[in-house]
Amino acid sequence: MTFNNWELAKPILDALEQQGYVSPTPIQQKAIPVILDNKDVLGCAQTGTGKTAAFVIPLLQKNLYQKNGCRYS
Repeated sequence: MTFNNWELAKPILDALEQQGYVSPTPIQQKAIPVILDNKDVLGCAQTGTGKTAAFVIPLLQKNLYQKNGCRYS
């Protein structure tokens, strides 16, 4: 699985690639699609496993769509 599986906006995918992130961590694999589906998530994972990115990546995606006048569903 890669971050491309979620059809994220190109600027997000480019930033992830620039930082060397290729594959999502287990917490990201579980949380990102749920958040993109406008559902709440409660996650628990060890420090350093990518919880912050699991929360922020889908929020950035939604923010980009709202700023560009697109409706994200």
